[in-house]
Amino acid sequence: MQQASDMSEKVALVTGAASGLGRGTAVALATAGAKVCLVDLNEAGLQETATLVQALGVECLVRPADLSQKDNCEAVVAETVAAFGRLDALCNVAGVIFFNHSTDMTQVQWDTTMAVNLSAPFFLSQAAIPHLLEQHGAIVNVTSSASFMGEAYAAAYCATKAGLTNLTKAMAMEYMHKPIRINAVAPGGMVTNIVSSFMNMPKDLDGSLMQRFKPLRGTVEVDDVANLVAFMASDAARGYHGNCISIDNGITAG
Repeated sequence: MQQASDMSEKVALVTGAASGLGRGTAVALATAGAKVCLVDLNEAGLQETATLVQALGVECLVRPADLSQKDNCEAVVAETVAAFGRLDALCNVAGVIFFNHSTDMTQVQWDTTMAVNLSAPFFLSQAAIPHLLEQHGAIVNVTSSASFMGEAYAAAYCATKAGLTNLTKAMAMEYMHKPIRINAVAPGGMVTNIVSSFMNMPKDLDGSLMQRFKPLRGTVEVDDVANLVAFMASDAARGYHGNCISIDNGITAG
């Protein structure tokens, strides 16, 4: 696994930082030396992540926020820059999923998925780009293997992840000749809170979905994906722009 370069003079903002891949990403960035702004709706989880980051001797900012609201996206970027004086990397990790038959999905479920998984990364990027350009920085969007294949009972999630993959590429084209890198990482078969929630699905939903998300080569470790996200956020990934890197142990191979 490629490792992030030294980030001891850099600042990163990580969403979804209260648990799972967001927490792992924050720790990986802190291990590389970056100061980190931790963003999530779960304040207790953020405090636990902050303890891990601070144990590495790295400064962090804890910022509970509902990222389904554009104003909050703009505020967390502004507060990060105010606290640390700069922003070098934006890691859009936060995501939600509702498992349901398409005909049973509520508007609240649809709208929430769109707001958190697709609109929030866009509005965070919109607010962050002026600061990232100053530092020759990076955006890393976490999409999913669901970007590339349909998954039954997860229509909204698949739509947002495919949308985020193409949003990454569209913005990369827009900033092709500017001092910023915009990429995506697409994990699959990773055991996180989202994947664990498969177990709570109605009995008539879970069979085929569980099989599709089970890699033949075994599950993907959170730390491996987190290290990849941190690498993509660092200067070591200077040759990457407009890419979506899959890390799914072969789920999307066939």
